[in-house]
Amino acid sequence: MHALKNLFPIIAVVVFFQLVILRQMPDNTFAMAAGLLIVAVGVALFLQGLELSIFPVGKSLSNQFARRGSVPVLLSFGFAMGFSAVVAEPALIAVAQQAEEISEGKIKALTLRILVAVSVGLVVALGVFRTIFGYPLHWFMIIGYIVVVIITWFAPPEIVGLAYDSGGVTTNIVTVPLIAALGIGLAASIRGRNPLLDGFGLVALAVMVPMITVQLYGIFVYSGVTTDPTTVPTLVHNGTADQTPVLLTMLLDLAGMIRDVLPIIITILFFQYLVLRRGLTNPRKILFGFALVVLGLYAFVVGLKLGLFPIGTSMARQLMSMEGFVFVYLFAFMIGFATTMAEPALIAIGHQAEQAAAGTINGNAIRIIVAVGVAVGITLGVHRIISGDSIHHYIIGGYILVIILTALAPRYIIPLAYDLGGVTTSEVTVPLVTALGIGLASSIEGRNVLIDGFGLIAFASTFPIVTVMGYAIIVEMLAKQRKTDS
Repeated sequence: MHALKNLFPIIAVVVFFQLVILRQMPDNTFAMAAGLLIVAVGVALFLQGLELSIFPVGKSLSNQFARRGSVPVLLSFGFAMGFSAVVAEPALIAVAQQAEEISEGKIKALTLRILVAVSVGLVVALGVFRTIFGYPLHWFMIIGYIVVVIITWFAPPEIVGLAYDSGGVTTNIVTVPLIAALGIGLAASIRGRNPLLDGFGLVALAVMVPMITVQLYGIFVYSGVTTDPTTVPTLVHNGTADQTPVLLTMLLDLAGMIRDVLPIIITILFFQYLVLRRGLTNPRKILFGFALVVLGLYAFVVGLKLGLFPIGTSMARQLMSMEGFVFVYLFAFMIGFATTMAEPALIAIGHQAEQAAAGTINGNAIRIIVAVGVAVGITLGVHRIISGDSIHHYIIGGYILVIILTALAPRYIIPLAYDLGGVTTSEVTVPLVTALGIGLASSIEGRNVLIDGFGLIAFASTFPIVTVMGYAIIVEMLAKQRKTDS
């Protein structure tokens, strides 16, 4: 029932656009309803699996390593967890393959994946180092995003949107809870550390650094290369032309889910049994939890494909064929809000933030603020594609705003705000947003799919940071005003 409530915003958006704007019922109404039910079951199984496996294992390993007091081992564990969590990330694989096809082989999918995975591994190790020694996150983020802005200024336009999207897709509904559990567990184990101030921030770093490395890769790839502005568009594959039998497809998809989680399980077992040389406290419960995570994730993705993707793609195409772009903007805003409210990773991190802040942060309020940020970001990104403006100016302007707000915001909210920016780009949002961006770029004359089609995910991950920090600044100002008045 709780999972269905989380999906209600998506249902409301779909029904509103079908009945009020398009004034027709879709042909696949039954399939859509069944898909939503499967998504609800998947979310419930997934969240239960997290509570039984990933959260306790991540915190337990962090506690054990903290007690051992070995900084090199902790940093190695952070690198291994970051690398293994990302290298098989399905959203990253999809984006990398799209980039290789659209760039006609100039960008190599495997090279891109390895670069991003190594970047995330190194940056999680850096985040562990920060937590151990208590360095404030805001300096890391301010300096990091100044570097991002400088490199963006010099990077070729073909790589900018892809680089920001590659940073955004590193954080999915498995990796985010695991990395968050690692940081929170470590902060809770070290005397003098605050779980809210020192525990969050790893996800934020995992989003930022791949943006730098992928742009540097693009500078190398495109140095001296000119791109044909009439690049042939390559649409996101939606599986409609696949002739594979349904049962075989389901088994292959389930095997893919197991493959995605397998590197994480191998890393955990390696450090638990070979480095710490201790068994898991409750292996059957943890194994059952991982099984629920895999089944829940599988049901979740199957439900999305069955229920939401076909209707979302159809509606986007119909809206773009209408006169003017007003309804495209409205659809972008509403679908950005709805998909974010349904993100399982956001629900999980909101719950973790509530616990870490001992009730001073409301998880539901944070989800609404983040969803508004994503909606605004995607709408602005859609406007950039429609107008044909340079992504450089939007991205640089956005991160300059983020840097200014970081300097002004209360210290307690900064790590959480940056993590929430990464959480928004997960299994629900990424496929819909990527399809929307590439679909728009391929439908508007004069747009280059590689330059204009990518980048929406970057907007979706930047503006939640702005809204969460802006909210905290306003709350603090009002609190000071009340004290002054009294």
